[in-house]
Amino acid sequence: MDTKKFLIVVDMQKDFIDGSLGTPEAQRIVPAVCERIENAQRDGETVIATLDTHGEDYMATREGRFLPVMHCIKGTEGWRLHGEVDRALGGCPRLEKPTFGSVELPGIIESLSGGAHMEIELLGLCTDICVVSNALLLKAHFPEADIRVSSSLCAGVTPEKHQAALETMRSCQIEVL
Repeated sequence: MDTKKFLIVVDMQKDFIDGSLGTPEAQRIVPAVCERIENAQRDGETVIATLDTHGEDYMATREGRFLPVMHCIKGTEGWRLHGEVDRALGGCPRLEKPTFGSVELPGIIESLSGGAHMEIELLGLCTDICVVSNALLLKAHFPEADIRVSSSLCAGVTPEKHQAALETMRSCQIEVL
């Protein structure tokens, strides 16, 4: 059986790296994330990046009421992909998502898979919010796919939340690398 490999680069945006919600842990993974993207492209994997995308009304949204920090406002510097990551991605597709998980991503992956068995690897930010949300959505849509998360290429809001999210994904039969 043919296998189609996907690398999903989750929200490697400036606001999550060195902006309003940035962390030292997020800053540290950037070089290795870029290397993984470049290796995936060299090896013929399909690379797709997601972009957390909000409007100026963010604070009036449900998410904004629970996470009251303006971030990833479309068109702002913080919304953009980190420069090194953007260069590594080159012309790879970028998918805007207005919430933690992309409900469009499974359909895009399915259409690109051509019916082949899928191996899906996720990396990025934040492990405990957007990475886990996308991993669980993909697992629900593709229960027989090999879904993995690269733990060293992710960072959470805190190191403790990063570890908790990894354990949640393990519990849902997502392989943690």
